[in-house]
This record gives sequence, C-alpha cells and structure tokens, in this order.
Amino acid sequence: MNRAGKMSYCSEGFHTPNTLYITHPTVDNVEKLVTETDMPENWPDVEMPEAEVLQWQSTDGTTIEGMVYYPIGYKAGTRYPLIVEVHGGPTGVYGRTYVGAPFNHGNTALLTEAGFMMLRTNPRGSGGYGKEFRFANYADWGGGDYDDIMTGVDLLIDKGLADPDRMGILGWSYGGYMTSFVITQTDRFKAAVVGAGVTNLTSFNGVTDVPGLISDYFHGDHWENTALYMERSAMFNVQNAKTPTLIQHGENDARVPISQGKELFYALKKKGLPTHLVVYPRQGHGVQEPRLQLDVRTRPVDWFKRYVLGLED
Repeated sequence: MNRAGKMSYCSEGFHTPNTLYITHPTVDNVEKLVTETDMPENWPDVEMPEAEVLQWQSTDGTTIEGMVYYPIGYKAGTRYPLIVEVHGGPTGVYGRTYVGAPFNHGNTALLTEAGFMMLRTNPRGSGGYGKEFRFANYADWGGGDYDDIMTGVDLLIDKGLADPDRMGILGWSYGGYMTSFVITQTDRFKAAVVGAGVTNLTSFNGVTDVPGLISDYFHGDHWENTALYMERSAMFNVQNAKTPTLIQHGENDARVPISQGKELFYALKKKGLPTHLVVYPRQGHGVQEPRLQLDVRTRPVDWFKRYVLGLED
C-alpha cells in the first residue's frame, strides 16, 4: 500500500494474462492499469482452450481440486484423449493461470490443439489448502495422492469427457516421482513422461542436495523404514510397468540427480518397453536455456501423439 492509501497487485485468469491492478482497500473500485490490449501488435489471435476448476471426492472422502482444459473445438458428448499432469513440490499447486503461459511441463496450447483434454491435479500435499491438507501426504507418497489423481481421472471418464482407452500422464520433479510410480501401479495410461523424477527413494537420499527431504516426509531414513521406502519407490515395483515412457532430465541436476532417471531408463529398457532418455546438457533441476526449454515442452506432445493417439512421427 502506498502513501495515497492505494494497493497494487497482479492477477491473471485462464484467458487473461498477468495484469496489474490498483485499488483502495476500503473502496469497491478496481482500476486495471495494464490490460491484454497492451500485448505486442504481432501477438497471435488464436483460439484458446476453455478451462474450468473441477472438484471431486477421493477414496477417503477428501475433497481434491484440479484444473480441466478442453481441447480446441470441443464438442459436448464426445470423449477425448486425456493427459494428466502432476505438479512438483510436492507442495506446488495449479491455479487459474493463463492457459497460454509456458510455465508448466505440459504444453497446454499444443496438447489441446492436438485434440487432448488435460487434467492438472492438486493431490494432498499441495499448498494453498490449509495445514491439514498440506501434511496429509506425510509417510504416504504414492498412497492417498495416487488415489486423489486416479479418482479425478475416473470422474472425467464417468462424465463422458475422457476416453479411458486413450490416456497419458506426465510431471516434473515430484510430478515425475508420481508419474514413475503410477506406471508401476496401473497400466491404464498408454504413455508417460517422467521429468526429473525421484524414482528410487532409498538411493535419492544419498545423492540429492536436500538429503533431509524424504527422511522428513517418511519420518526416518530408509534403513529405519525400509519396507515403506521400497513399497513407494518406482524402482522396487518396476517389474509391473507396461507403459511406454519418455524420461527427461537435466545433466547437472543437483536436486534430483540424473542417476534417478537413469535407474528407471535402464530398467524399462531391460524389460523391453518403449523408452527414451533425453539429457539436457548444462541444465539443473529446472531447464533454463530457451532452446532446451522448447524441447522439454514439445517432445512430450510428440510422445503422446505416438503412443496415446497411435500417430507415427
């Protein structure tokens, strides 16, 4: 708040880019300072996907929220291929952010243009829903959060929106963990993309730059809670995997070292599954170079087109 008693803030919506507003907290009046009309003259005038917030009940009755993005040209009564995206953190959260912003692993624009519906999930452990929800995944990665994601998928199927025979899943960091774990628990997804994912909870503690993260979440180190560490690690359940999986990882990732991605890649390859490991040179946990960022967001689209839609390159 400034000396004039006014307050400025930024806000965005599904179809409104980040916008600057100014208001007086005691007056019901909001002035928009920067609007979408201030976009560059050559900004493309293209159709944007419709989007909405969706809520559902998980298996234990917990209310879960997610963001649904409809394919371009959506027609009611038609089932569409579905891509599920899980955020990082696990304390991250998806909100009503601008659908054209290139901030997520999943490329909303390209996927909806290709005919996919998207579901971005906020499973238990996500931020913004209170302390109880935030701590609900302690000692339970791959448990209640897995149910939260799958019940959201089932809701879209029950609504007649998603095609249960054409589904894919992706995520980065914790989202990569969940994606790698999901493919060892179910074969319902035809394709998966694991971005910088924790695949082995036991080896992760010894190589990451945050060695206390998993031991905090799991109330002890792997030698103190071996059974749970193994039960909730993709690498100790990989014998069940049947899903074609693309793995993307930064070469210099200190948060989730590339050894985590390699463990999954070598196991899937040995099982004879379609898999590909893409290593981004010079990159850490977040890919920063524009050319490589573009590859991170476009390569999964091609993977899903091939293994979910059955389209050849």
